Amino acid sequence: MSKQNSELPEILSDAVLKASVPVPDSFVEVKGIDYSKPEATNMRAVDLINGMKTMGFQASSVAKGCEIIDEMRKWRGKHKDELEEHKQTGEFDEEGYQRTTVFMGYTSNLISSGLRDTLRFLVQNKHVSAIVATAGGIEEDLIKCLAPTYMGEFSLQGKKLRDEGMNRIGNLLVPNDNYCKFEEWIVPILDTLLEEQTQAATKLGAECLDAGSPAVLSPSDLIRRLGKEINDESSVLYWAYKNDIPVFCPAITDGSIGDMLFFHTFKASPQQLRLDIVADIRKINSMSMAASRAGMILLGGGLIKHHICNACLMRNGADYAVFINTGQEFDGSDAGARPDEAVSWGKIKAEAHSTKIYCDATVVFPLIVAATFASGK
Repeated sequence: MSKQNSELPEILSDAVLKASVPVPDSFVEVKGIDYSKPEATNMRAVDLINGMKTMGFQASSVAKGCEIIDEMRKWRGKHKDELEEHKQTGEFDEEGYQRTTVFMGYTSNLISSGLRDTLRFLVQNKHVSAIVATAGGIEEDLIKCLAPTYMGEFSLQGKKLRDEGMNRIGNLLVPNDNYCKFEEWIVPILDTLLEEQTQAATKLGAECLDAGSPAVLSPSDLIRRLGKEINDESSVLYWAYKNDIPVFCPAITDGSIGDMLFFHTFKASPQQLRLDIVADIRKINSMSMAASRAGMILLGGGLIKHHICNACLMRNGADYAVFINTGQEFDGSDAGARPDEAVSWGKIKAEAHSTKIYCDATVVFPLIVAATFASGK
């Protein structure tokens, strides 16, 4: 073969075989898990996550999320005795050292799913400081104490299910009877709360039914009472009540619990149960402002995500943030926004440790909890 035919044309050499610059020392090699090694057999969650760290794509994001969660839960600041009295705010561990205030948010579908048990574990063991949930995230927790949710299929036809009195949540099914049982359970409680509110107002004067009155409950007060009344250890809200962890629901009327409150207005007329949402926005924002450090664990998007982010704005941003959802950012919605967008608003600090994991939370969050909060470390 002649020299002319054995050499690649210059255009191909430049286009396909372009030389690389020297590889920087900071580059990390992509590696996965070698299952041929004995230590890869029946791995602990911590070891599995460690093996995913250099795998790439969302596997690496999951590993980073675990690192951030470990950092937020293990951080300790000064001892209470070292601080001036006016700086003794936020949370302290059992030994009196400053700890991170952890805000956890989740959407209702996650309580409908079996992830509820994972969320309950975190609340039961005081791993979070406050919760923000949707109305469904409140009522579905209570309803599950009264009757179960069942497995179904994504492909089940809506018309047939409607005729059968079955409600579909993805591939889960909730019988209409569950909501009837919920109504039977909650209405007497609403009656009692209205009676207590009326009696308190009578003692204080009718004008004390205004917002901010001790006679008027906030949504978190109502949720706390419901957690107490359900008295069921399988409930997230029960453990929130037991451990004095506030549960915020700024859209409390957007669900079955809103239906119950609506129905109750007819039964109780002309008197009505009143809820003060302003008291709760003051409460969650004040928690954020008082925090020595603030962390966010957000499962899903929409209201729960923004409500926590906006509370952290009041302290010029969270110190840690882990977002887990499948939302995309191309439509400009906050639900799909990455942490860096929140940095532009002052909701996450520029120097904060943050990540977004693009995944269904039911797939990845049990693994994350197993490798962090439940690891025993």
